[in-house]
Amino acid sequence: METPSRRLSSGMHAEMRYASAGGWQLVVDGTPQSHVDPERPQLLVYEYVQQIGHVIDALEPGPITAVHLGAGALTLPRYVDATRPGSRQQVIELEPALVELVREVAPLPRGTSVRLRYGDAREQLARLPKGLVGAADLVVVDVFSGSQTPAHVTTVEFHALVRELLAPAGVVAVNIADDRQLAFAKRQLAALLEVHAEAAALADPGMLKGRRFGNVVAIAGAALPDLEAIGRALRRDPLPGKVVAGDELRRFLGGALPARDADATPSPAPSRGIFG
Repeated sequence: METPSRRLSSGMHAEMRYASAGGWQLVVDGTPQSHVDPERPQLLVYEYVQQIGHVIDALEPGPITAVHLGAGALTLPRYVDATRPGSRQQVIELEPALVELVREVAPLPRGTSVRLRYGDAREQLARLPKGLVGAADLVVVDVFSGSQTPAHVTTVEFHALVRELLAPAGVVAVNIADDRQLAFAKRQLAALLEVHAEAAALADPGMLKGRRFGNVVAIAGAALPDLEAIGRALRRDPLPGKVVAGDELRRFLGGALPARDADATPSPAPSRGIFG
């Protein structure tokens, strides 16, 4: 089967590979970034995407207002549209060619209320409609340049901008990729705790114990969704996960200093063979 592809403005190469289990896998410069099955929008394959899905499920019932920083394969916007009909969503993506590639292979359902905007995620926050300020029930931060998250979307200053979008009960969910040392994840979690009243980390125990390169999902807000419900859902996942919050989260951070614009670094690059 032909593998549709695009050359991105960054010079990176993006392609949509047919997945043996059905659907498509978005791969950028050899790094798998998203899976999507347009026929099954509620199917979430990647572990971190499943974890964010549990956060979405724990929000108050009904349509939501969501902002997605980073498009990927538009997996989570489709999930929100399928599970919460009537939701309003904004997606910010740096690479128009990536979105064109995804929509060529897996078009969004007709009638979906998803507005696409192009540009740097941090810069575009200030250009969103004023009506979104204080109105977002969910902000998803899943920004990658190839296999790494740029430093400027990990800091206290960046998360303060994101906070302005959140409704009183709104939550931000951040996909954090890190190595065994977990220094990058801890600094971003510390940044979220400085900006928000509450924060938690979601991951499988092996990842939290530094056994492998992988993903931690951080969530934060003035108040968090039902963490017990999220924890029960995590334990049912193919790779069971857990919630780390409160005193346990502070012990996990171990005095890590928040990432700031003056000293932030990109996420660690995965080793060459990690994605096969």
